[in-house]
Amino acid sequence: MLSVFAVRVSVRVGLPSLLLYLGFGLLIGEAGLGIKFDNAGLTQALGIAALVLILAEGGLTTRWSGVKSALGLGISLSTVAVAVSVAVTGACLHLILGLDWRMALLWGAVLSSTDAAAVFSVLRGVGVGKRLAGALELESGLNDAPVFIAVVLLVSGDPVRWTTPLLVVYELGAGALIGAAVGWLGAFALRRAALPATGLYPIAAVAMCVLAYAAGDLSHASGLLATYVAGLVMGNSRLPHRSDTLSFAEGLGWLAQIGLFVLLGLFASPARLLSALVPALVAGAVLVLLARPLSVLLAATPFRVKWREQVFLSWSGLRGAVPIVLALIPLTQGVPGAEQLVDAVFVLVVVLTLVQGATLPVVARWLGLVRSGQPREIEVDAAPLDQLGAELLQVRIQRGSRLHGVYLSELRLPVGATVSLIVREDAGFTPKSTTRLQEEDQLLVIATETAREGAERRIRAVDRAGRYARWKGDPGD
Repeated sequence: MLSVFAVRVSVRVGLPSLLLYLGFGLLIGEAGLGIKFDNAGLTQALGIAALVLILAEGGLTTRWSGVKSALGLGISLSTVAVAVSVAVTGACLHLILGLDWRMALLWGAVLSSTDAAAVFSVLRGVGVGKRLAGALELESGLNDAPVFIAVVLLVSGDPVRWTTPLLVVYELGAGALIGAAVGWLGAFALRRAALPATGLYPIAAVAMCVLAYAAGDLSHASGLLATYVAGLVMGNSRLPHRSDTLSFAEGLGWLAQIGLFVLLGLFASPARLLSALVPALVAGAVLVLLARPLSVLLAATPFRVKWREQVFLSWSGLRGAVPIVLALIPLTQGVPGAEQLVDAVFVLVVVLTLVQGATLPVVARWLGLVRSGQPREIEVDAAPLDQLGAELLQVRIQRGSRLHGVYLSELRLPVGATVSLIVREDAGFTPKSTTRLQEEDQLLVIATETAREGAERRIRAVDRAGRYARWKGDPGD
């Protein structure tokens, strides 16, 4: 309950709420109320479980229309940038802190993952362009998988063979394919299932994402990547009761974030954190000032990303709970020096979240990347009318939508679809062909199963390009 109310407090004071959750964990821990919790294995298991839910929420709520233009850049940031960041951070820490090469690269791998929870909670309120925001969302959702593989390989102590890169490619490729398959099957099944209660649809959607993780893990592929891809596929499919599903996933994501950060705060030992301050600050300086900018430069330059956007991408490498969870892997395996790594990562996450998370909107405005007044994408929710062979679409017209001022006759919905009701200022009425749509209107559209997809495409096209969308070449995808 305290963490839920802390969201409001964090918005007022401009402090990232994730830090408050860590603070609550520290308050009830050994240095506060005296609850001692040092089970690294349980913390790691719960951390991965929470990460699965966070990635599921991230995939379900990510709109393909907002990230498809940044697909190549996002993949490059989650692969090329990760490899460069691990190498540069590891080499610098080997020289500066005197760590052996395997431990130095392990530090680099743990710190190279941007955190999905931190990015999803902070970035979506900054207001940068679609391509930039989409690239960062894709990076945070996709880069956990290669980083997790790198950490496991380094912890295992096995020598790097010529087959190791092939193994990594298999795990990532198979994870993506499994996620896409499970997501497609999940969306297909939900569209055709007549579940007895509306609340079962969101549970089934999230369960499919968890199933994707399990299927990937059992196939020795990347379960984390499978989770995110499954959520991305289902979230951009024609799901019944879509808004209810997204709201449920968002609430579950918040629950996972809150529980994970409180748990990590409870696990941390404040008595050891002071000794980890210097190594953490050194690693943070290397990461922020050298490794991240260089990795972004090499990953983004082929996509002709402007220097201002590259600076923003460099500063937007938010760290959160994921690096701490990854640092617990060597600790549970008894790797020498792993305890210092966990403490340093904890300190570094707090520092970077405070510095980067709090200043990200300021940096975006300073670079001139904030686009004020951008209309949000129109909301279309669907509910099946099983016995009638039709579907009910609920459409909310957002502020700034090009649907504003369009006559109903100009909407030109396909045969089999019609606007049956408009709710305006809490009053509903049956529209005529001469009715003009307005911002904040809610429309109820009845469409047959064959006309449903065309009706939604047409509504989305007019929302973006206005009544002449067809002439402007916008298909509404």
